[in-house]
Amino acid sequence: MNKQVKMGFPPVFDKNSKVLILGSFPSVKSREISFYYGHKQNRFWKTIAEIFQEELPLDTQGKKEFLLRRKIALWDMVVECEIKGSADSSVKNPKVADLSLIFSQAQIQKILLNGTLSFTLFEKYYSSCKIPYYKMPSTSPANPRFDQRIWREAFNDLR
Repeated sequence: MNKQVKMGFPPVFDKNSKVLILGSFPSVKSREISFYYGHKQNRFWKTIAEIFQEELPLDTQGKKEFLLRRKIALWDMVVECEIKGSADSSVKNPKVADLSLIFSQAQIQKILLNGTLSFTLFEKYYSSCKIPYYKMPSTSPANPRFDQRIWREAFNDLR
């Protein structure tokens, strides 16, 4: 199977966003539905909904409204790359997100990096960032060491 250049999604944020969550790159399932964390086994939406004690948003519009209502910005570190399937390990020639787009319009106070690739790229390209940032356990179904408590603690100041 040949690798093809794939495009990510635009960020979700507004001027009120305080927490920026950065994933790596959309999975095959996410690309099929054209929105973040589309794989039914990914723990992202379930975890975030439980943290805020809300019903799980079912459609893209509901998910966007949920994020904005909770002052959460969402994007991926990789906006374009060559990839085979969904594995972060197969990402080649990544084009990294220009986070100044969000930083110039929102008062981001904390950055949560969903998984190793996101964290590694952030440290490589944004090591001078003054906003506190944290490597989070990946919500991917491929991560057997997921710990929801770490995510819950990261949102203590927003709940």
